[in-house]
Amino acid sequence: MFFLNLSLPEFLAILGSLSGVVVALYLLDRMRKKHTVSTLRFFELAEKPPVLKHRRKLQQPWSLVLQLISMLLLLLAIAQLRFGSPARSSRDHVLILDTSAWMGGRSGQARMIDQARAAARNYLRMLPSSDRVMVLRADVLATPATVFESDRLKIQQAIDQTQPGAGPLNIQQALQFAQQAQKIHAQRAGEIVLVGAARISSDEASQVNAPANLRVIAVPSPAEHVGLRKVSVRRSPEDPETWEVFVAVKNYGSRSRSAPLGVQFGGGPVGTHRFELKPGAEENAAFRFKTRAAGWLEARLLMQDAFAQDHRAILELPARRLVPVTVYSAEPELLRPVLNSIPGVQATFQPVSNYDPKIQSGIVVLDRFAPSAPPQAETIWVEPPPDKSPVPVASSGKQVKLKSWRLDHPLGAGLRAKDSEIANAELFRPGPGDTVVAESDAGPLIVARQAKPKIVVLGFHPVRAGMKYELTTPLMFANMIRWMAPDTFRTWELTAGTVGTVQVDLESEADPSTIHVQTEDGLALPFTLEGRTLRFFTGASGIVRVLTGDRELVYSLTLPQPGDVVWKPANVRHGLPGRAPYEPASKDIWQWLALLGGLGLVADWILFGRMRKGLVAAAQVMPRLPWRKAS
Repeated sequence: MFFLNLSLPEFLAILGSLSGVVVALYLLDRMRKKHTVSTLRFFELAEKPPVLKHRRKLQQPWSLVLQLISMLLLLLAIAQLRFGSPARSSRDHVLILDTSAWMGGRSGQARMIDQARAAARNYLRMLPSSDRVMVLRADVLATPATVFESDRLKIQQAIDQTQPGAGPLNIQQALQFAQQAQKIHAQRAGEIVLVGAARISSDEASQVNAPANLRVIAVPSPAEHVGLRKVSVRRSPEDPETWEVFVAVKNYGSRSRSAPLGVQFGGGPVGTHRFELKPGAEENAAFRFKTRAAGWLEARLLMQDAFAQDHRAILELPARRLVPVTVYSAEPELLRPVLNSIPGVQATFQPVSNYDPKIQSGIVVLDRFAPSAPPQAETIWVEPPPDKSPVPVASSGKQVKLKSWRLDHPLGAGLRAKDSEIANAELFRPGPGDTVVAESDAGPLIVARQAKPKIVVLGFHPVRAGMKYELTTPLMFANMIRWMAPDTFRTWELTAGTVGTVQVDLESEADPSTIHVQTEDGLALPFTLEGRTLRFFTGASGIVRVLTGDRELVYSLTLPQPGDVVWKPANVRHGLPGRAPYEPASKDIWQWLALLGGLGLVADWILFGRMRKGLVAAAQVMPRLPWRKAS
């Protein structure tokens, strides 16, 4: 016999407190009683008031005894009194279902996840009905499907609704979650049961600590498998219209395999390669193809095995877009070599007489020309007429020396030329919202205005000023085009990988405020930055974009990645348990105790309460006498 909810001192303390209160109420009875008399005529006033004495005698001892017994029974029900041995009472178990991507493969004719669900239901049938079970789904994250639940229907529904995910199995996190749940919420900890293939990476296998109460119910899984490890695509640094493709393939099995690979873009073949893989080996292949169009790149292993989910990867490649630049100039040959040397720019040169103010896309360059109606697109003004300049001209100078650049602004990034002498220059008077990009001792030479549309005003002509053969001239125009059309110089890298922790190697150390990591829905993801290494985590498959200045990295986290080895811990229980050792040896009787306690209070109310007084009064009603005639 033992208590489940209360200890013996707690039970005695609560029982003593309640009993004392009830006995005190019976002893301290000061209630005035009302007496009905025929008349007050024969009563005399007493010279001294009567002295009231407290009764020390119980008026209804059997009522007190009945109430004390009823409260004792109710308190025993609250404490959950049980008959039997507490060492063999009900326990709380954690059932971990392996929901990694590998569980979507087949072992024989059935999927491994179906076999895991069947094994979990068999284990549930082996447990006593009083045991509670928490269902925990484990892949790259540990997600509880139920709390500690004794309702077998709810537990079976959680098991039947379990499906494989897209990430690898993080067994260490699942075991830590299960131990923490038993420590905090379990009344008496039972087993932690892992049901699944338990395929994890080789690095994790050496670091996992198996708890003492762990039971492993292994699901048979295929031993031989070859799959895509990673597919990465990027634009060539030498030719922006050329894509470089890198494919990594791994043999997860124990014998050598031959794996043919085919790569296609837009349905047309890009390249093929046959891998001769030794057991546990990983090899790479590279391809190059040239295109300016957008389309789908597909890498596929042309083979069959039990797990086909990682035999195919698809990436969407963006188009190579050229920014249109319309130049209105009376001397187009001055700016033609400068703009044609900038990749990603499609320059069109027009005479001043063909000016069209309705141009709304691209960039417009006005070479020493001021139209009557300003353009509606982003505009670069080169040495505009002083009376029609969008930024007021303060003065003009000769033999002006360029002193400094605004290096912290995108328009001045990478420009270091100084002491360049300009024969004729206009010096501007910038407004409150203007940014000075370059200046001399006499005043600003280049001013930018962050408006809609954006404008940049140059107070000199770079080619006519003697800067024709300097590297500063094409870099200056490239910065202006990049500032107005950021996508022009953006480099793309696309990678097909798996969910979990993703590590990105940046080209250089960057300011965290300039880095954006977001999902395809535009939601921001947290990340960490250590030097040139950026890390972020996602537990759901999908597209994640990393924006770092002019570089955009797109991660298609849809490629499942199975583990390298099958985790086989030692010194733990394996397989289904026997039923006999887990049968409870205690019997729960709190329902009967609560029922008896309630019946006792009802009996006290009937026998000694107001109901009894009403019955007695009804029984003592005088019978009505018949009417007699007075004589």
